[in-house]
Amino acid sequence: MNMQQANQEKIEEALTRGVEEVIVKDELRQKMLFGKKLRIYFGVDPTGALLHLGHAVVLWKLREFQELGHEVILLIGDFTAKIGDPSGRDATRVPLTDKQIKENMKDYKKQAAKILDFSKVKVKHNSTWLSKLNFAKILELSTHFTVQQMLHRDMFDKRMKENAPINQSEFMYPLMQGYDSVAMDVDLEIGGNDQMFNMLAGRTLQKAYNNKDKDILTAKLLLGTDGRKMSKTYDNAIYLTDEPNDMFGKIMSIKDELIADYLEIATRLSNNEILEIKKIQNPRDQKALLAKEIVKMYHGEKAAQEAAENFIKIFRRHETPTEIAVFKTSRVTYPVLDLLFDAKLAESKNDARRVVEGNGVTINNVKVTDWRQEINLEDGMVIQFGKRKFVKIKLK
Repeated sequence: MNMQQANQEKIEEALTRGVEEVIVKDELRQKMLFGKKLRIYFGVDPTGALLHLGHAVVLWKLREFQELGHEVILLIGDFTAKIGDPSGRDATRVPLTDKQIKENMKDYKKQAAKILDFSKVKVKHNSTWLSKLNFAKILELSTHFTVQQMLHRDMFDKRMKENAPINQSEFMYPLMQGYDSVAMDVDLEIGGNDQMFNMLAGRTLQKAYNNKDKDILTAKLLLGTDGRKMSKTYDNAIYLTDEPNDMFGKIMSIKDELIADYLEIATRLSNNEILEIKKIQNPRDQKALLAKEIVKMYHGEKAAQEAAENFIKIFRRHETPTEIAVFKTSRVTYPVLDLLFDAKLAESKNDARRVVEGNGVTINNVKVTDWRQEINLEDGMVIQFGKRKFVKIKLK
């Protein structure tokens, strides 16, 4: 295969694998085949502190274009996060403060660096231009859209039928995101398929202000472990920061009908490798290979192998994993909720209480049933939180 053929194949894969829709595909393909260098962006609002595999699907797509030599921008929506994207929401988001947004986005680059080569990525923040728009300019932007267009969105239609509130600021969100395309003068925007309306708003404004037909590529939506949209709200997300054992276990818990989608859009396996996995009869064995591959992508081969072995120990043999985290403390007694939070097993004390009440906490294989309990710590004591999290106590 010569270089031109290889490049054509990479272009075709970038435009098809894990892709829901491209506007306009034929035109975009021609631009790429003729060597036009595109300015491409993906935007993420820091409404939470962690990036998950759903974000990673789009980041890997961005990486494909980066490898093809295009200019790539990761846009942090620090201004749009104040409004909150109404896409897919059946209720208005709670507004975030500047402090919350700053805290949420502080590790985004570090997390995204698991996928993108930041020596070839521009990082921008949309507060740079959106915070400077005056009221006259916002009114001018709004003339490019109708109220009917906004109300046609499925989540607004649903809320109206249920007599649920729709804030004026939510109408403004597509205009704000759309103006990002104008401010950066982009050729292509990449995002999840739930972002199509907002991305089309950007196409409209880019044509109006820069006389450019911005292309759009939407990636297929990667569903969470329970089959719903991946979200912290549903406690079904697999985060890029998850430890190898936890990541492996979460992937093993996905619904069987999601395996094919995960293989296609959450891995970089070749089509032939995916076909070989699909030939395996037992879904559990398919998921084990899938889980090992995904852990390898974010933590390396060794960590993936250890996670696979630990999963077998914990879930098939009901043993303690070989290597577990250590929590060092000089305290000899500890309220159980404080202990679970301080040992980084629980995300919050409310989370700790929920898992205790669900009989999900054991200490030296004895269930903890009372969240008010004080624990007398012993050196070497092993705490299990949920199915996959373990920690060993080390007294100072």
